[in-house]
Amino acid sequence: MIEYLNIVDENDEVIGQETRENIHKQGLLHREVHVHFVTPNKEIILQHRAKDKDFCPDLLSATVGGHVEIGDTYEKTAIKETREETGLIINEEDLIFLNKSRRGLFFDEKTNTTNNVFGTSYLYRYLGDLSDLKVEEGKAIGFELWSFDKLKKLSEPEKEKFIPYVLNFILDNLVD
Repeated sequence: MIEYLNIVDENDEVIGQETRENIHKQGLLHREVHVHFVTPNKEIILQHRAKDKDFCPDLLSATVGGHVEIGDTYEKTAIKETREETGLIINEEDLIFLNKSRRGLFFDEKTNTTNNVFGTSYLYRYLGDLSDLKVEEGKAIGFELWSFDKLKKLSEPEKEKFIPYVLNFILDNLVD
């Protein structure tokens, strides 16, 4: 199945549509969401991406992430992706808006693709156990729990386990 997404301009206004594959090959500006699950114990749950993902395989990312499909809002996408990627059913009121930003170009050398997005990030206060989350088959390897303290003290080799712009967002906006 070929997936089409909206192409947006620098004001996040829709200016066209293209296949997901071509968007990443050409580095076209599009929309995505991230939902960061944070526990009361100052820990963040990270998703370990599948080894065969078409962008940033085998790296740690936000708990939930996904492209905003044509006709969907950022909020609707966050709710839908949370259900698909964790098995949790949440409501818009459960999401804490963090920011909407132009994340810029990120080239993935492993897959020869470019992510160029307007992204909206949300926080979700997760009160359950890590083992309660259901991994989306074929999309992720699993979830990892990282304390804020451990994230503050990452070595250079440890940083290479993360999608760089996701790690930078976490360090700049979530870890105090």
